[in-house]
Amino acid sequence: MTSDGAVRPRRAQILEVATELFDRLGYHETTMQAIADGTGIRKASLYHYFRSKDELLVELHGTLMAVVIGRHLDRQGAGGRGPREELRAMMRDVIGLMDSHPGYLRIFFESYRELPLEARMSVAVQRSRYRQMVVDVIAAGKEAGEFGDVDPGLAGLAVLSLVNWTYQWFDRGGPLSTDEVADRFWSMLLEGIGA
Repeated sequence: MTSDGAVRPRRAQILEVATELFDRLGYHETTMQAIADGTGIRKASLYHYFRSKDELLVELHGTLMAVVIGRHLDRQGAGGRGPREELRAMMRDVIGLMDSHPGYLRIFFESYRELPLEARMSVAVQRSRYRQMVVDVIAAGKEAGEFGDVDPGLAGLAVLSLVNWTYQWFDRGGPLSTDEVADRFWSMLLEGIGA
C-alpha cells in the first residue's frame, strides 16, 4: 500500500471522530486532544494529518459541498431527468446528508463563521455555485412549463431554506426517512398547502 493510500483512511477516521465531537460538544469545546483520544492516536500524530481544528472544519465543509455538487453534476451527465425530478433529487441530496454524513449539516451551518477568512470565502463560492444550480433547475422548469411563473432566484432560496434547516428538527429514528421528508417538501412546493 502506498503512503498516500495509508493516509486517506486515517484522515477519514479523524474527520469522522471530529465531526461527532463537534456535533455533540460544539466546535469550541472540542480539543485536538479529544479528537486524538477518540481516534486512538497520539496528539502529535494527529497533527501529521490535520494541523488544526480549523483545517478539520475546512475539510468538513469542502466534503459536504463536493457531495451535493458532485451528485448534481453526475445526474446532469447521465441525462434523462426533467427539472421537476432534478429538483426533487437535489432536495433529497441535501436532506439525505443527515443519513450519509451524520452531524455534518449542523456543523456546516453553525460553525461557518469559525472558518478562517480565506476558507470561508472559498466555501461561500461553493455555496453560491450550488445555489445557482438550484436556481438554474427552477429556471429550466419554468421555461419548459413544468413550473409556474415564479422568480427562480426567490424560489431557489425557498427550496434551500426548506432543506437546509431540516437538521434542526429531523429525527433519524422518527417516522419519516430523509427521502420521505424531501418528497413531502417537494410536493408542498409544487402543489402548495391550500385546500
